[in-house]
Amino acid sequence: MVTAQGQVPPVVQLPVGRLRGALEGGVSVFRGVPYAEPPVAGLRWRPAQPHAGWSGTRDATVDGPSAPQMYVEGGDPVLGGHGSPPFDDDCLTLTVWTPSADDAARPVLVWIHGGGFVSGSGSLPNYSGETFARNGDVVVVSINYRIGPLGYLYFGAEGGGAERGQGGAAVGAGNYWLTDQVTALRWVRDNIARFGGDPDRVTVAGQSGGAVSTAALAGHSDAQGLFRRVILQSPPFGLRIPTPAEYLPRTAAYLEISGVKDVGELRALPWPRLIEAAGGLFGQTMRWGYWPAPFLPVRDGVTMSRHPAQTLLHGAAADIDVMIGWTREEANFGFALDEGHGTAAKEQVIERIAETFPDGAAEVYAAYERTRPGARPVDVLMDLISDELFRVPAVELAEARAELGRPVWAYQFDFQAPAYDGRLAAAHCLELPFVFDNFDKWSHAPLVAGIDPAVRNGLAHAMHRAWISFVRTGDPNHPDLPTWGRYEVPSRVTMRFDSVTAAVGDPAGHSRLLHQRVPR
Repeated sequence: MVTAQGQVPPVVQLPVGRLRGALEGGVSVFRGVPYAEPPVAGLRWRPAQPHAGWSGTRDATVDGPSAPQMYVEGGDPVLGGHGSPPFDDDCLTLTVWTPSADDAARPVLVWIHGGGFVSGSGSLPNYSGETFARNGDVVVVSINYRIGPLGYLYFGAEGGGAERGQGGAAVGAGNYWLTDQVTALRWVRDNIARFGGDPDRVTVAGQSGGAVSTAALAGHSDAQGLFRRVILQSPPFGLRIPTPAEYLPRTAAYLEISGVKDVGELRALPWPRLIEAAGGLFGQTMRWGYWPAPFLPVRDGVTMSRHPAQTLLHGAAADIDVMIGWTREEANFGFALDEGHGTAAKEQVIERIAETFPDGAAEVYAAYERTRPGARPVDVLMDLISDELFRVPAVELAEARAELGRPVWAYQFDFQAPAYDGRLAAAHCLELPFVFDNFDKWSHAPLVAGIDPAVRNGLAHAMHRAWISFVRTGDPNHPDLPTWGRYEVPSRVTMRFDSVTAAVGDPAGHSRLLHQRVPR
């Protein structure tokens, strides 16, 4: 077969079938590749099962459906949307970008999208692996996995059993999203060499909820040895990960909203009804001054035994190379444009602070106020949320890794978005187009509007190349970047990415010291 442009499409023979991809931007791309059986009907809320394969040659030029999620035509005022149709619960596919489907044994980057556990897709143009494949000579895999109620509901004894359970599964397992991701990593181990990748040189990277996934995989017994490096971008490690007893009331509320009695009846509902009910759970679980998270991972004792923030400190996971970072104003993403928070009074913010700091909330408010002259109450609130949900837990992981003598590289993204008169500042997600160096794929996002192209291009080059270096060597340093030392105590070297990028000492020191008084 020859395309209209006279090109021969790339073809790969896998153990489960043959794939025909496409040439895009100078790299070979294979889209909509199934890595697990469709999680529909009786497999809904069951652990992922490897795909049985297909006969003949499968067309791999079109993305598979994204996982079902809430969708608003026209998108949101920050990202302009984070998931687009088509949606379907038959969504367990992945995309591969490779310089060539040969035997070159290149490093592999596996990308896990974020989205607050309720939105996103690995096949979004934002997350195209084309730039990494072309500029870094690496193979990139981006996955779709179950999110929202289909991935994160937990049913306890009623549920689908443990991940090991291709038969007598243990009672009480959950985290179906995690079984999807483990199955995808096994697919990478078994197949990536046919795409020119090295299964022994895999880096898993994720942002936000995807970073939580990445850390959870590091501690999963069935994922041991499947990757050697992780990149954790803005992990919300400050989230409380509930126990089964803490999660089941949330499941009961969801069942009530759905109008069914148990998981059996829930399996009979079409997925649009499930997503509609998810909106009701949002309403029941939202709290003023907190990032909304109606669906969460669960420490079920089968697929997850400890908080993901702790996994990289124990066992074989302690030997994994780690890069971790955060944006300076993470919480501005969710709160800077919200009138209900923007008009908050000082007393209201102090009351919210008191929920984290029962003693001395007014003093904590004053401490935050001193770091930001002219701060409004909402600015203090956003700094508090950024610290307790993102920055401080990330620093604590870096501190703990450093104390163990394990490799960890830390960064802080400080570049300020000019959008909305600067109100978003260095918000959650802003580093993503710089990391992927693909601003042409982000033109729909208000977040990136008005950025000076010269500054944008220089910073994107520095970050993109640092990520490539880390994927290839486990060290983010490269000739176009200031020397980036490992995070160690007491130096606490952290790379500050901004219009002028530099390695600095302990940029999160104020937050780190302030939050040491909070019991964890």
